[in-house]
Amino acid sequence: MNEQMNCLTSLIVSVMSNFMPTLPYAPDALEPVISKETIDFHYGKHLQTYANNLEKLTRGTALENRSIEEIVVDAPEGAVYNNAGQVMNHQLYFLQFTPNPRTDKPEGKLATLIVRDFGSFEEMQKKMNEASTGLFGSGWVWLCLNDEGKLEIASFPNGDTPLRHGKLPVLGFDVWEHAYYLDYENRRSDHLKALWQIVNWPVVERRYENN
Repeated sequence: MNEQMNCLTSLIVSVMSNFMPTLPYAPDALEPVISKETIDFHYGKHLQTYANNLEKLTRGTALENRSIEEIVVDAPEGAVYNNAGQVMNHQLYFLQFTPNPRTDKPEGKLATLIVRDFGSFEEMQKKMNEASTGLFGSGWVWLCLNDEGKLEIASFPNGDTPLRHGKLPVLGFDVWEHAYYLDYENRRSDHLKALWQIVNWPVVERRYENN
């Protein structure tokens, strides 16, 4: 667990200020998959609110100045964890995209592990789309590494996170309506299929390979 936390911390902290990641692309760069309007609301308002809440809730407590990973693992259930989970999930979410993908699927160790655990990249993709479409209400679906060293697709309600359950988050899809409704209305499945076009696989691969 500590190694996983250290890995994620090193990958996030270099592009983060006060719990807010600095986007590695312009707000309109992911169009037409994700519009500037959605980025402005999703990143600029929703994530900013979670980050502001978390700063206020941890100020003057034992969790102040702790990394987001440490807060997610150690926070009690309730408002602190709810906001911390959403901050961490969104940090990883926004940093996993690029307007200019170098490749349309992973390479190296992660690619090998996907074939081992799912049979093929396409099968993993299918299972993640199905889980994301089928999740009732709001939440997240993650490709994550479990404590047995195997990749799995796991669904988490609301702002819950894989790390809280001893799993390393690798690739995550946000299925809260605010992530897609401005662009796709109620067509969640169309949004999910489009997201694969902008995944920055080298970033995703580092989450696994550095653990």
